[in-house]
Amino acid sequence: MSDLFWPGDHRAGEVCSDRAFVAAMVAVESAWVGVELTVPEVAALGGDVDPEAGGNPLIALLPLLRAAHPHLELHTGLTSQDVVDTAVVLMMRDAAAVVRRHLARAVAAVDDLVSRHGDVVLDGRTLTQPALPVTVGHRLAGWQRGLSEAGEELSALRWPAQCGGPVGTLRDARLAERLGLDDVPAWHTHRRPVTRIGDTLVAAVDACGHVARDVLEGSRLGELSEGRGGGSSSMPHKHNPVLAVLVRRAALTAPQLGATLHLGAADQVEERADGAWHAEWDTLRLLARRAVVAAAQTADLLEGLRVHPGEAAR
Repeated sequence: MSDLFWPGDHRAGEVCSDRAFVAAMVAVESAWVGVELTVPEVAALGGDVDPEAGGNPLIALLPLLRAAHPHLELHTGLTSQDVVDTAVVLMMRDAAAVVRRHLARAVAAVDDLVSRHGDVVLDGRTLTQPALPVTVGHRLAGWQRGLSEAGEELSALRWPAQCGGPVGTLRDARLAERLGLDDVPAWHTHRRPVTRIGDTLVAAVDACGHVARDVLEGSRLGELSEGRGGGSSSMPHKHNPVLAVLVRRAALTAPQLGATLHLGAADQVEERADGAWHAEWDTLRLLARRAVVAAAQTADLLEGLRVHPGEAAR
């Protein structure tokens, strides 16, 4: 998958793609009946079966599954939200694992920079103005702490199954057990599991944004430069800090996605939300993909980052 409006989106691969969403929903239905079901072609959704007609993708998927498995009693006892929520949790678990891997790369790159340049002295700056001398190692320690904590918080996330039935009164541990998820009471209109995932992904992007902002400032002053950098369409002499710019872009937009999740959580009503639940899916998809991309770009940025001691001393 690629997106010209979000350079670097290809780094997220199949994370939260349409194909991954369909596969996750099929995995939930498979776990419920205890039989491995056939995953339909994504192209079938939107063709003969229109996701818009039922208001959620599971309603569009079920006729395809039932046609492929006419001998099975599929979905009995569940509601659409059980399947969609649990599928989203499965996708978020996968996305978080990818973000963690990139953050681990970023932390290792910071460690390497400390070993090679940690004793280099440069201006410490407060409110962007020169303050007192510090070492590169001191500044890098702040990056490392933020990236490491973000990875730890992602590792600490819990992944709950959703199994409440039509009005949230069902509780069946088999679904969670078969999918390796936590068995908890239905959370149809209690959306903290969603906002917690969103908050943690935003925090990971925040940590990456801190690195990017410092690199952009250091690049302006000549203390730092990106190993690869990017050119200009009109000024061939330029070596633009492209990765830092793209990571900062993510850091400037991720918090609003998290805020949308909280708005949806506050707008829940009775036993099933009328739009607030629906607003989560694309929001989480964007947030997860952007966190993966930002973490990957941050790791690449740090692995190629150059420190210029002469400029720092000057």
